[in-house]
Amino acid sequence: MRRRARRRTVAGAAALSCALLLSGCGGHGDGGGDKGAGDRALGLAAGKATPQRPVPRGDGSETDDDFNGDGARDLVLDDLVHRDHGDDAGIGIVYGGKGGKGGKNGNGGKNSLVPGARQLLSAHANGARTDGELPAAFESEASCDLDGDGFSDLIVSTDPPYDGQGRPPVPLQILFGSPEGLGGKAVKLRVPERARFGNDWPDQPVCGDFDGDGASDLVLHASGARISFLRGPFKRTGAPRAAGAPVAAPGNNLVSGRATDVDGDGYDDVLVRKAAGPSGAAPGAVVLGGADGPGETGVLLPAGTDVVFGRFGKGRGMDAAVATPKGVALRYEVPGTLRESLEARDVAVDAGDLDGDGLSELVMSGPGSGSGGAAGDVRVFRGRAAGFAANATALVGPRGKGTTQVLQVADFDGDERADLVLRTYRGDTEDTVGVYPGRAAGDLVSRAPSVSFSTAEFLTMR
Repeated sequence: MRRRARRRTVAGAAALSCALLLSGCGGHGDGGGDKGAGDRALGLAAGKATPQRPVPRGDGSETDDDFNGDGARDLVLDDLVHRDHGDDAGIGIVYGGKGGKGGKNGNGGKNSLVPGARQLLSAHANGARTDGELPAAFESEASCDLDGDGFSDLIVSTDPPYDGQGRPPVPLQILFGSPEGLGGKAVKLRVPERARFGNDWPDQPVCGDFDGDGASDLVLHASGARISFLRGPFKRTGAPRAAGAPVAAPGNNLVSGRATDVDGDGYDDVLVRKAAGPSGAAPGAVVLGGADGPGETGVLLPAGTDVVFGRFGKGRGMDAAVATPKGVALRYEVPGTLRESLEARDVAVDAGDLDGDGLSELVMSGPGSGSGGAAGDVRVFRGRAAGFAANATALVGPRGKGTTQVLQVADFDGDERADLVLRTYRGDTEDTVGVYPGRAAGDLVSRAPSVSFSTAEFLTMR
């Protein structure tokens, strides 16, 4: 069973205490930092974790990744500090809440992540049994509101028992959201026989509205270069409303998570990639959605190691940034002919509108994160009508000893500007997660996190 790569890593260069807060690493805070967050993370060794709080109760919303339906985005964490607890520490959920520190200036906003409102999901407590056996693996893959009740649901991958004979069981399970968030036992995703092909794992789920009817659907890898379309809404038994036969796709690796409407026709499209070559790069293609789901291949992309879509400014529609071994290839107004490149080797790319102007910023992280940057930087390039400048607009994140990954670029404080969520870790025993709010002016991103915590806080919940 294949798993999607999640880590977007950046090598650092100072002490771990500097990794905990930007203001402690030579950055000047802007008043938006959580002053005690670093002390809390370091104090975990002495058992001083953030006191646990109840999950805020909601009544449903249209916010992405809102498992308890209170209108505030929640954060899913797969890579947790696990120390002596083995390799699979479980899935951590940090819930958002009202009246926290976020907002337009990093303080006084209406929403914020609340580290104390946390939940630990595990195969033992939440997995569904197959042939009487609980799964050993339990890893998040995608999230969307599959049953249309106003609460986001989490799709996880597992490892059900299989003797290698005949068609294997479906390894995907669903944890449904509720006013209390995620909890209880997962249900197995039901993939109808007509939507399966060959004796392969139906995996790599992608959420989206691929048929334009307003309900969340799933696309899975079926077998070889084929994908399966499961039409939503889904029942609480894990069954889709409908499903057809697998369709051909120019690749067998799907970019899991949430899909994008690349061509602006009202149907979400799915990105597929072929097997990677010796350099780690693989050509990609976009399979276009339609009234019957995804089927037609519409856009071919150059070989790369990572791809992100956004409105970067030079095109009138959606643009693409493709990280290649030699640089970042830019394709404006996909599949338009306007092309540029940025000098950056071995980077990961993300995108989001950090300043709220309607254009996406490009976030680079990795050993060579952009022209003019040092190894280990997380760099932000401002979206603008004339295209990206040669040098990054902002340098973000702790430049500390350890490794930094971009977890997500999304709006966590409800100010209609994306925020940058980073995790810095050293080995499997120490880390910190920081939320850096987007800003309308200046450096695009706050120099200090509005919220900061360690995933070691989940150890207290075992």
